[in-house]
Amino acid sequence: QVQLVESGGGTVQTGGSLRLSCAVSGLVFAAYVSGWYRQAPGKERELVAHMGTYGATAYADSAKGRFTLSRDDDKNTLYLQMTGVKPEDTAVYFCAAGSYDGVEYWGRGTQVTVSS
Repeated sequence: QVQLVESGGGTVQTGGSLRLSCAVSGLVFAAYVSGWYRQAPGKERELVAHMGTYGATAYADSAKGRFTLSRDDDKNTLYLQMTGVKPEDTAVYFCAAGSYDGVEYWGRGTQVTVSS
């Protein structure tokens, strides 16, 4: 059974930093396209960043220059380092794994709240 478990969410002040982690069991992250999505209240879920099997990363425009996606293959864990956070980054952040055709597995999400 595949399980993706996010951690590291919380409340942070505008301009601060936060690191999200996603630990997985039942699959190997390096064999999937993996990444982070987020969903703000009243909005659709959107891609934040994803990483291909060989480590190539891509970011949403809103995340470029502020967020960094990384993967520890030894720990089978995905990270999202968030810096310079803004109130509009407030959302539930979801870890995901799948392919470029779509997400196959989702985590349950972790809340990030940015206070102004």
